[in-house]
Amino acid sequence: MQAYSTPRKILQHCSWAVLCLLASLWMAGSAQASRIKEVAAVEGVRSNQLTGFGLVVGLDGTGDQTTQMPYTSQGITNYLKQLGISLPAAAVAQLQLKNVAAVLVTAQLPAFARPGQAIDVNVSSVGNSKSLKGGMLITTPLKGADGEVYALAQGNLIVAGAGAAAGGSKVQINHLSAGRIPGGAQVERSVPTPLLEGDSINLGLEASDFQTARRVAQAINKRFGEGSAKALDGRTIKVNAPTSSDARVSFIAEMEELQLEASVPSAKVVINSRTGSIVLNQAVSLGACAIAHGNLSVSISTTPVVSQPNALSSGQTVVTEKSNIQIKQEPGILIQVPASPQLADVVRALNALGATPQDLLAILQAIKSAGALNAELEVI
Repeated sequence: MQAYSTPRKILQHCSWAVLCLLASLWMAGSAQASRIKEVAAVEGVRSNQLTGFGLVVGLDGTGDQTTQMPYTSQGITNYLKQLGISLPAAAVAQLQLKNVAAVLVTAQLPAFARPGQAIDVNVSSVGNSKSLKGGMLITTPLKGADGEVYALAQGNLIVAGAGAAAGGSKVQINHLSAGRIPGGAQVERSVPTPLLEGDSINLGLEASDFQTARRVAQAINKRFGEGSAKALDGRTIKVNAPTSSDARVSFIAEMEELQLEASVPSAKVVINSRTGSIVLNQAVSLGACAIAHGNLSVSISTTPVVSQPNALSSGQTVVTEKSNIQIKQEPGILIQVPASPQLADVVRALNALGATPQDLLAILQAIKSAGALNAELEVI
């Protein structure tokens, strides 16, 4: 039993070592003053999502099965029609395009992008293609939410993976049905931004916080004069700015570099239920409580049993299975957890429970319900 329990304890201690390291990095980073550009952004200066339907050609027999994916054959038919090649209906129904795959192409159009600028695109298969490796994306219009074309994508895919199959066996490394084309799209239309409109700009905080909004307004007023900035709410700060483009850009560049006084964030515990990851920030504190935790394990083993009839009988040999089910529940020990005003004490107290990260998900939620965890729980 000791040989099996030791690796689990080592893994548990490693998990908490990583947690302590993350907590230390959080404390070290929060102790330093941050700049306005790191906590806020100018409203209206944003990127836009683009998407389009395209075809990847030149695959080595790993494309879509067009009999099961009709939109692939329809797409290649429409493309050939644009080139002046018309196929009869009977020929379209018999297309077997093993070297073609239907894909969705996505990209982000950055703020202030101008026609002719190159942007990266992501390509993902929407059919049953086995691999996009070695393929080339043919010209694909990328449209915005308004249905207008803002970019054209084309180029050779980069697929960070490899795979091989033979005799019913298959080996695959990474993902083969998605790829990327660096600089694979060219901007055809720019999106206007309201940066130069009016005599003021609005700053939007990354996270809603009244304390941070007040600190941002105070820092701007201290540098540019009283009344230059006003906090409208916990997320928005209105700032008076010059009207000319050159002066406004210089004003924003200088404003974003202003230092903010360090502030303690609101206490929060972030839990990832899929991976079992738990992250606590420096403001988390723990009240005195008592916790009992026990493990329940269910073991099911199956043994083949052969029933052999007599030699002179007309019976048949039958193979059956005998299942053995065992339930083992370890006793839970009531542990008293002292009050922990600092993050290091919280980590030490939770580590004393001897629970795995998956068990801590339930323990933290139970402590929060009991009112002993002074933090907000966020499950992602």
